[in-house]
Amino acid sequence: MENSMHHTAHERIAALFNEIYPISAGLSESIRQHSKVITVEKRAQLLHIDETCKSIYFILRGGVRTYYIDKEGNDITSWLLFEGELAISVYSFFSQRPSFEAIETLERCTLLALTYEKLSLLYRQYPEFNFIGRHLTEHYYIRSEAKANTLRMLSAKERYLDLLKSQPQLLTRVPLGYVASYLGINQSTLSRIRASI
Repeated sequence: MENSMHHTAHERIAALFNEIYPISAGLSESIRQHSKVITVEKRAQLLHIDETCKSIYFILRGGVRTYYIDKEGNDITSWLLFEGELAISVYSFFSQRPSFEAIETLERCTLLALTYEKLSLLYRQYPEFNFIGRHLTEHYYIRSEAKANTLRMLSAKERYLDLLKSQPQLLTRVPLGYVASYLGINQSTLSRIRASI
């Protein structure tokens, strides 16, 4: 069962990478050798605040959130991530410094994990993998900028409607308190917006 799951996981991540840039048989086999498939329960902490992010996680099944604690002690959800996406603390992973955010599972998850050391090894051994890494980094930077612009430029209701259009599954898979926090509003404001639509 585990070998079958790892094979499926590897096929899915190879397909994802191939969409970005054709990967060689050698790189494909190295990813298979150096990654591992893990299953974790709901509300598992993949990364704690002030811990250094040692692994990048490809989500095969389930949902994950990243969050930080603001100056007032509030838990603020910064990312909501699902199947086919990467869960990572970008700053901590690439700098190998303590993280200002945590990563927590929202559901029971199956993840393909690749450590910083193994990723660095793949970058050194396979030049094409550097292209893939750059593309993924740019993708998440653009997403981060888009989210920041949404928070700055759209009203609370517009942010909710935008989320409804782009990620409707969030509302059935994520507690409303986390959704409100992700949108930069409180839960009572979100409830009012939902009631008005």
